[in-house]
Amino acid sequence: MSDGDVVRLPDGRRLGYAEFGVPDGQACFYFHGHPGSRLEARFAESAAAAAGVRLIALDRPGYGRSDFVAGRTILDWPDDVARVADLLGVDRFLVVGGSGGGPYTLACACKLPDRVVRAGVISGVGPYDVKGITKGMRWQNRVGFRWGARWPALARMAMRSMERGIRERPDRTLDALVRAMSPVDAAIAQRPRVKSLLGDIMAEAFRQGSAGAAWDAVLLGRPWGFSLREIRPTVYLWQGEADVLVPPGMGRYQAEQIPDCRARFFPGEGHLLVIDHIDEVIDALRS
Repeated sequence: MSDGDVVRLPDGRRLGYAEFGVPDGQACFYFHGHPGSRLEARFAESAAAAAGVRLIALDRPGYGRSDFVAGRTILDWPDDVARVADLLGVDRFLVVGGSGGGPYTLACACKLPDRVVRAGVISGVGPYDVKGITKGMRWQNRVGFRWGARWPALARMAMRSMERGIRERPDRTLDALVRAMSPVDAAIAQRPRVKSLLGDIMAEAFRQGSAGAAWDAVLLGRPWGFSLREIRPTVYLWQGEADVLVPPGMGRYQAEQIPDCRARFFPGEGHLLVIDHIDEVIDALRS
């Protein structure tokens, strides 16, 4: 598969996407983490092909090949997804997102219940405004998202610093990101193929600069604009009990609040479930 293309939305904006799997298979939209890009779906490429799924990975505004949108909200994303689906000739579809892509997945399930067949959340960020939900999260994430949501200038500074690191010292910056993970995640991230792909994902995330990642950090730390209890489609959820980037309390809260949630928790596993459990994820969503 190619590294992707762009579609032109009705308002003139460009939105980057890449397709993996089977071109005429069941459509599934994939939403990357924070920061990330459409290339993250390469972890699911083989699983999608084996399952007969057409996996369509999108760059959120400001990432990869998608134009930045000042002032966008999480609930604006389902409208973009619906427009892309129309342009690609897709009526009903699956949605799945990892980490920072989780809230965007749930927004689609909430706002597009007649088009979203099922949704999947892998190590998905939970709402920060719930008391005690960040217990077990590394302090840099906990403080960064809370303060970044309140003072966007801090989020811009942090993401500009990460962009410089990825551009000027990619290996050192990736090593620092890996050290911030749980030991089990660090071991996974050191696999040659995984490390190489993580480098590609991060480089593409900052292709246009850091504005997209900075505003994403602000949105993820603020109220999302919808209630988890309003979600009608079935949601499958996968969460590692040893995750220090998205702690298990976030997964448990979402599993409790979403009316039809099929959750699975993995003792001793961390954040990067998308790498070793993607076959299960794809099979659950298409079943």
